[in-house]
Amino acid sequence: MCQNHGSNGTPANGASHVANPTFYEAQYDPSKILKHADFKILQTGDAALDDPKANIACAYTPAHEVLMINKPVPVARKGEAIVHVKATGICGSDVHFWKHGHIGPMVVTDVNGAGHESAGEVIAIGEGVTNVAVGDRVAIEAGVPCGQADCYECRIGRYNACPRVVFFSTPPYHGTLTRYHAHPAAWLHKLPDNVSFEEGSVCEPLAVALAGIDRAGLRLGDEVLICGAGPIGLVSLLAARAAGAAPIVITDLFQSRLDFAKTLVPNVRTVKIERGWTPEETAAKIKAAAATPGGAGVNEGGLRLALECTGVESSIRTAIHSMRFGGKVFVIGVGGDEQSYPFGLVGAREIDLQYQYRYAEQYPKAIRLVSEGLIDLKPLVTHRFPLNKAVEAFQVAADPTQGAIKVQIQD
Repeated sequence: MCQNHGSNGTPANGASHVANPTFYEAQYDPSKILKHADFKILQTGDAALDDPKANIACAYTPAHEVLMINKPVPVARKGEAIVHVKATGICGSDVHFWKHGHIGPMVVTDVNGAGHESAGEVIAIGEGVTNVAVGDRVAIEAGVPCGQADCYECRIGRYNACPRVVFFSTPPYHGTLTRYHAHPAAWLHKLPDNVSFEEGSVCEPLAVALAGIDRAGLRLGDEVLICGAGPIGLVSLLAARAAGAAPIVITDLFQSRLDFAKTLVPNVRTVKIERGWTPEETAAKIKAAAATPGGAGVNEGGLRLALECTGVESSIRTAIHSMRFGGKVFVIGVGGDEQSYPFGLVGAREIDLQYQYRYAEQYPKAIRLVSEGLIDLKPLVTHRFPLNKAVEAFQVAADPTQGAIKVQIQD
């Protein structure tokens, strides 16, 4: 699941707003969509689904439905650009909001547009916009912080933690899985000619992985464990290899995902976890997989760094047991609100346990890495659907037996 959701102090509904809203909270008040005359929940056969000019979108509801809606076509306001969204990936958090109706304190209490992994083409700009022009191809950074001088997190450059962020697709704000999306132009990133809309969309999960690698302090030649071979684990694998990690071990419950990881990085070591194994048993297999015949491999005590991409307690415990003295377990994945871990072992072996919340200043780097050929995101998109079939796309993304890595909706 992407690290991109968090409480922003806004009531999770489409009818009321916070007291003294910030500029962006007021600008993107969801009631402006839900109360608009053009808003409609669409049924199979509705003409809007086949109208190439209709602003259709995919949304989840408090009743755990995923459905198509019609939204008003936005008009560019000052500082804003209108993007024709060409590609949007379905994230695990999108599926979680649909299936469970909440992530922590963020609750779906009204029809809420999905999607935050998007790229598209600028089709209109508002007054004062100079950084993008009509016709530009852009990736959309979905989290828009308040930017106010009295916001400590924004002021120190840690805008990923802004408590008043408007994060599109996090309740109550409608997401980018739509045809036309209005966005602050400052939070659009131009794509080079050799980066496709598909790749621009996958730059969002890549930004998550890059933020983790930055904060984890991965160094050339580090032995790295990646827990979980889902989309975030796989982009972390690509980024870790580009950063010079060696060897890399990746784990998962599904052999098909590990086989896919091998197609991305042929010399990655894989460990298929069985549900009955203890963390200690799994860690022993991980250390064995990391060893190199002839003694050039991993210190017997374990690996130096783990990028934990599942958030599952047993996986975090496994990562701890896999570390050598002075190692680090960096948790990228999103897990349960309350978890336990072997405190005595962590202390006695000076293992650092570190966490991540979203990302900041990673999009430009992600785009450069893709454009320069250091990271190839193309293989990650395994399933593609047109916008009017987005509900079917969600069904595939939510079903592990379908073998999807990244499902995209394209328009």
